[in-house]
Amino acid sequence: MQGPAIFLAQFAGSAPPFDRLDTMAQWAAELGYIGIQVPTSDPKLFDLQLAAESRAYCDEIAGRIAAAGLQISELSTHLQGQLVAAHPAYAPQFAAFADTSVRAQPEAWSKWAKQQLLYAAKASAHLGLNAHATFSGALLWHTVYPWPQRPDGLVAEGFAELARRWRPILDAFDAAGVDVCYEIHPGEDLHDGASFERFVAAVDGHARACILYDPSHLLLQQLDYAAFIELYHERIKAFHVKDAEFRPSGRAGVYGGYQSWIDRPGRFRSPGDGQIDFKRIFSLFAQYGYAGWAVLEWECCLKHPEDGAREGAPFIREHMIRTTDQQFDDFAATGANDNRRILGLADDD
Repeated sequence: MQGPAIFLAQFAGSAPPFDRLDTMAQWAAELGYIGIQVPTSDPKLFDLQLAAESRAYCDEIAGRIAAAGLQISELSTHLQGQLVAAHPAYAPQFAAFADTSVRAQPEAWSKWAKQQLLYAAKASAHLGLNAHATFSGALLWHTVYPWPQRPDGLVAEGFAELARRWRPILDAFDAAGVDVCYEIHPGEDLHDGASFERFVAAVDGHARACILYDPSHLLLQQLDYAAFIELYHERIKAFHVKDAEFRPSGRAGVYGGYQSWIDRPGRFRSPGDGQIDFKRIFSLFAQYGYAGWAVLEWECCLKHPEDGAREGAPFIREHMIRTTDQQFDDFAATGANDNRRILGLADDD
């Protein structure tokens, strides 16, 4: 495992040091991070198209990040990935995710978003990255708790269309040698293990269809987030360290009752302030040989973001496990290696 790293999306803004990539890198380095996950939706922070077209630009960016003592863990296209598949019902809310050239044309969003992902594949290759963070988008989310019941074949058709849109993107990332890591997240058609399995089947088991594991979204759905690692560890190639808590009441539960984040039974917290057992998570990742980054994603309805960022690097570092290269009982090894004799068997048995 590599880390600690920090996702910059929740910190980027118009005031220094959060208005430029190099000053954000310096800020992150001073907090103890060694990696940054970089959002690509704002060309002022990172010009995705230029990065796809110019290796020199990527070398310049990487050099400026390295000057601060950091490296890029992954690029992120969460906002663009959302628009690969966006149901028209959500168009007013998602419009801000699209470039101004297509913002008023929801029917053009998917084509634009696909091109953004193709840029991301080339940019990731230019930067020497092997994983990419994104969302799947959603055509079916409005039917997640169906009333009236779903028509026969609706889910199959929805996933067939999602696969049709993503297959050429996955192929482009495969050519670039980069895994596409879908954040398993409510609001996306890939929101749990069952929906991820359905998608993988629809893209014929594509090797680049992978997972960004964020336990907070699994806890708030009341999934077993540790068992999720045991089931899907071979596909988990990215990791957001984000905490959450779920406190159901007689008034509200998983759906939240349309309340603000601070009043919902399920809410995100800074790492260590919620209910997630990160010792268990880091142990499972060590057991299964996870070699990607541990990236802080700060989303908390209580704590100030800069305090969460300051606490995040030591939290991750203290949980990372340096795996052993010897057995704990090697000191008692006897050197005996006559296995048949130890079993009480003669050579002619």
